[in-house]
Amino acid sequence: MTKIVRIGNKLIGDNHPCFIIAEIGINHNGSVDNAKKLIQIAFDQGCDAVKFQKRTIEDVYSESELKAPRQSVFGETNGDLKRGLEFSYEEYKEIDTFCSKLGILWFASSWDKKSVDFLEKFNVCAHKIPSACICDIELLEHIKKTNKPILISTGMSTIDEINRAIGVIGLDNTIIYHCTSTYPTSNEEINLNFILELKKRYSCPIG
Repeated sequence: MTKIVRIGNKLIGDNHPCFIIAEIGINHNGSVDNAKKLIQIAFDQGCDAVKFQKRTIEDVYSESELKAPRQSVFGETNGDLKRGLEFSYEEYKEIDTFCSKLGILWFASSWDKKSVDFLEKFNVCAHKIPSACICDIELLEHIKKTNKPILISTGMSTIDEINRAIGVIGLDNTIIYHCTSTYPTSNEEINLNFILELKKRYSCPIG
């Protein structure tokens, strides 16, 4: 029997309506005004939540990666771009207030432990594990300690890697997502039948 997960006031699992998340990620381009516009669109279309991405830049990227040349409106290096796309505490506070007034949930994919702690300051409704971090056991353990619902992406992952992650976070408060880590995804790569395989293997909501 599939376990039920509660995110905010929504129940997720068999015989419950779909929980729809609008992926904002870093598509706000470093602008809170853009983020608010995207949140408003998601709310107007009936989405249950919006999701961002949160990174501690110096922890996630090496010094050489940050120094690499990359032209953008933020500067001349990859580091300039990465830092320019990250919101500060005050900016996320503004987003948190905006979402609360609308009545839409928000959370983020955490790429490192400091980002988890940062998001916890806002008492986010859930934590998302990006596909690229599914093998980061320390991060998984850190997120598990929050006792919040965990949404885990499986793009590029093997069954063994998924099993290892589930061994850390468990299934009681977990939602597993079938993901394809190519953007845009061609029809040949979608492989939606894998959702059925995930449903056979794991007694938790599958998305």
